[in-house]
Amino acid sequence: MVRIVTGLILAIGWLLLLLVGTYPMFCLVITAGAGVALYEFLRMGSPEVEQKHIPLVLILGIFPLVSASLWGSGAVNSSLFLALLVLIIVTIVAYPSLENGLLFISRLWFGIFYIGFCSAHLILLRSLPQGIYWLLVLTAITVSSDSGAYYVGRTLGKTKLYPVLSPGKTRAGAVGGIIGGMLGGLVLAAILFEGANFVMVALLSLVLSAIGIIGDLIESLIKRVSGVKDSGQILPGHGGLLDRCDSLLLTAPVLYYVLFWGQAALLK
Repeated sequence: MVRIVTGLILAIGWLLLLLVGTYPMFCLVITAGAGVALYEFLRMGSPEVEQKHIPLVLILGIFPLVSASLWGSGAVNSSLFLALLVLIIVTIVAYPSLENGLLFISRLWFGIFYIGFCSAHLILLRSLPQGIYWLLVLTAITVSSDSGAYYVGRTLGKTKLYPVLSPGKTRAGAVGGIIGGMLGGLVLAAILFEGANFVMVALLSLVLSAIGIIGDLIESLIKRVSGVKDSGQILPGHGGLLDRCDSLLLTAPVLYYVLFWGQAALLK
């Protein structure tokens, strides 16, 4: 019951943010959420001796989101390079106290790129002319994929998909998730867009659903290596914020670049 209530609150809040919230409010919420997710990642993956660097890394991690909010896509790459440059300097200065300097910078850079850079694409999507509609389509794909994977996996799942990382996922569930994501994307695209190219939307939904599964698996890898069940406890019944947004971290950039380079193929 707690899980259901939390899920409903998240869903309602997300829809209100998209449909009613202003662009600055959206940017603020996404930036704050990315900061929480990055904090969860750093707490999971960093040994105690490195915990003191978390505040600085959190600042570096939100560079891409702030840049996306204020200046758009053109500033995201430059902010990412600035974050890397500062992180290199920090690593050189802190090197004498580190167990492994290369592992330190690699781990923190992955967190900044994986969470900070990737989540910035939610803001970039929101800034597109029909960005709210596409974010709703992405939401439909994600929710439908999760639901399809759960119910099909629970009913028909026998063979594990990748048990060394995620024992609960099955191949049948993955197929159900991909089909569910395709249906969800098609239905909402048909409602929101006049003249949608359903073949291309179906193909895009299939790709995004499959990438969403990869997003789940990489977060499972992070948790398994860190020896934790959930990334955090901020969401009762669901775990951490990173547990809830792992799929979006990979699907949002893919959707953004597809729209950036080929939106005309999706809409007739």
